[in-house]
Amino acid sequence: MIDAHLHLWEKQQGRVNGLPVYDLGGGRAMFGDVVRQMTPAYMTDGVNSAERLLANMDFAQVAAAVVTQEYIDGNQDAYLKRVRAQYPERFRVCALYEDDMGGHLPDVEGVDGIKLCAGRLADPDLTHHAAVFAHAAANDRFISIDLADGDVQCASLREMAQTWPEMRIAIGHFGMVTRPGWLEQVRLARLPNVFMESGGITWLFNSEFYPYPSAVRAIREAADVCGMEKLMWGSDYPRTMTAITYRMSWDFVDKSPLLTAEEKQRFFHDNAAAFYRFGDLPEMPYVHHMAE
Repeated sequence: MIDAHLHLWEKQQGRVNGLPVYDLGGGRAMFGDVVRQMTPAYMTDGVNSAERLLANMDFAQVAAAVVTQEYIDGNQDAYLKRVRAQYPERFRVCALYEDDMGGHLPDVEGVDGIKLCAGRLADPDLTHHAAVFAHAAANDRFISIDLADGDVQCASLREMAQTWPEMRIAIGHFGMVTRPGWLEQVRLARLPNVFMESGGITWLFNSEFYPYPSAVRAIREAADVCGMEKLMWGSDYPRTMTAITYRMSWDFVDKSPLLTAEEKQRFFHDNAAAFYRFGDLPEMPYVHHMAE
């Protein structure tokens, strides 16, 4: 299986609403003006490392992952380039595009894609950020993008996708599925070069909780709109792991009768393998745990 949306950081030093985000120990973080359990409590030192993730991946039978970024973690480009070089078969990574880069564009050497936290941009019109899309296209990098709720940015992303039709675009957070107008984001995946990934779907349906029947129905509805061949699974590790285990982030879909075995194969592996250009992946044997 391939996880199309998760996070890593060496040291969290981001911002939210202009206020700092930083580690407090025990998995907690100062999140602006409130304390939040940012990661599982066993991440006592605040380091959300590739090695810890790989241990979780091996146990949960996840062969590969795509590391995206977020402003709340701070720019992790340097760390992610080291991760990509150390574990090239198992990771694809993104450089972070930020508002305050002084006209510069992300350095794409050693990375696979560029992340846009589009819903957090000071100027939400993506056509005003055309330079980063042109940069990605010219360097054959994919775009990982989290849009603002609903259809606010759909028209401008459609224009960018059609301007550079060979550029791969993955829309995150499953189109902010619990917000009004989310299907407008799904409809963008009817374009040949646009895909959707489900990172954060368990966060968005957290009030319902495991096994997230409404989330599975939403996946089914999205597949009916744009085709299962355009959808990819993502966990949003490690923040979602404060509520569930890594295995739980995918097995609720696997256990559902609403999707066929072929659709699950596409959702968990085939679509992401092609989009992110993974090659041969390691076999991931099941390891019995101590509660069995």
